[in-house]
Amino acid sequence: MIWDWEFTGQIIPDVLRGLLVTFEATVLGSLLAYVLGLVLALLRRSRIRVVSWVVWGFIEFVRSTPLLVQLYFLYNVLPDFGVRLSSLTTGILGLGVHYACYAAEVYRAGIDGVPQSQWEAARALSLPPAHTWIGVILPQAIPRVVPALGNYTISMFKETPLLLAIGVLDLVGAAQEAGSDAYRYVEPLTIAGILFLLLSYPSSLLVRRLERRVAI
Repeated sequence: MIWDWEFTGQIIPDVLRGLLVTFEATVLGSLLAYVLGLVLALLRRSRIRVVSWVVWGFIEFVRSTPLLVQLYFLYNVLPDFGVRLSSLTTGILGLGVHYACYAAEVYRAGIDGVPQSQWEAARALSLPPAHTWIGVILPQAIPRVVPALGNYTISMFKETPLLLAIGVLDLVGAAQEAGSDAYRYVEPLTIAGILFLLLSYPSSLLVRRLERRVAI
């Protein structure tokens, strides 16, 4: 038989443990990406030209190099500088920094989409810069970019198998390990693919619904 149901029942707990690792990497990586992305977007708008150019260069460098290369770099180079992190922490850091650079551009577009009249009204009221950003600009800009950030979260979820390259046993890693132990790969890899589909597709539908609500 091509499919062994008894073997499937045996490996499901291991595969689900790998799924928890995938969830952890995705959730923590997303939080890091979206907080850091907002910081980068604000620094990119700095009136200090040196700061703006350095941030722009960093964003373009990260966006123009493969995530896998960045993961290898963090995993192998950071210890040379005395920074020793676990494989999972390094993976979360890599995912977070990589997607923060994409999120920064999304935030920038959202901020640019705020009508100029809102800036002028804030200046007319003599609002301090901090109050202008926190009370006027960001509450209007962030809802516009939530669907795009949601899409990046889905992309990050589907890219977590890259963490296997630095020793993180995520969903695909757990499936691969279960398959190598029994020399059967059909069941574990199929289960992993189905789980990705069952979680990614509903998430994409939710993001589309958010896009429609934002567009209204």
